[in-house]
Amino acid sequence: MDLAVTAVRTALNGVSYFSPRLAGKAAFRLFRTPRGRSRLRSDERPVMDRAEVGGIAVGGEKIVAKAVSYRWGTGERPVLLVHGWESRGSRFATLVSELLDLGLSPVTFDAPGHGEATGETMTILDLRDIIAALDAELGPFEMVVAHSLGVTATFVAVQERGVRPERIVAISGVPDFAYLVDRFCAGLGLRARLNRELRGRVERELFPGEGDIWSRFALPRTVAQPVPLPILVVHDEHDDMVDPAESRAFAAALGDRATLVVTRGLGHRRILGDREVAASVRDFVVSETSGRPAAVPDPSRQTAAG
Repeated sequence: MDLAVTAVRTALNGVSYFSPRLAGKAAFRLFRTPRGRSRLRSDERPVMDRAEVGGIAVGGEKIVAKAVSYRWGTGERPVLLVHGWESRGSRFATLVSELLDLGLSPVTFDAPGHGEATGETMTILDLRDIIAALDAELGPFEMVVAHSLGVTATFVAVQERGVRPERIVAISGVPDFAYLVDRFCAGLGLRARLNRELRGRVERELFPGEGDIWSRFALPRTVAQPVPLPILVVHDEHDDMVDPAESRAFAAALGDRATLVVTRGLGHRRILGDREVAASVRDFVVSETSGRPAAVPDPSRQTAAG
């Protein structure tokens, strides 16, 4: 185990025995703060240099940060690309090129505390509201492609803000907000009491006044939350941040509305820049637009089901 992780685990668990409140406060600070900003990569720069750059105020009447938006194409057939935690819009550069070749108009952004945006952090509600704002300005979107926490936020935007894309691509999706808390605590080896303390702080400090966040901020996996549109679910077998079983369960619950693609050897983050994944998204667009069945993926790299 990483020495820094061991030190944090030991310190938080030790403090929690005599002051759960103090340990919970420290754990909450770690949980809500990105570990540095993801930087623009050299291979992403040519695509990003072609983008039209804009801004999106975040925080309602009390503007707390500005997200940065990026747009390509003519504006016809817009597609929204939603990044996740500790990521940025430029990670979709490979996919942007594929979508432009199809005559689509990609749109992405850097959320607060990420990429080139201002602010120190973001919440799932920030992502929800950015998605809704871009939909109101540029939509309706022909498709939303989302990654990780961005997947969860996309479905929250669909359910709570009336965003209505024609189809969704869910890559390495986080199943619900509780999953993030549990994985964070498990990763640091924190005691169950600290998990409870952290959940309480999330409710009080991160989402004050918001009701039932543990069921609201979740992928729709029951008939009580119908999603009547085609969904491509993509996950890597070697994802060490979100268990691929979660996406399998999600696709299974969606039934014939979903196509599941499982990759190998890409993990949680490299999956976004993979050309085969971009090709799967391209095929999904073409097949859904034409009404033809989707192309069968290469069995040596992927399996399709659902």
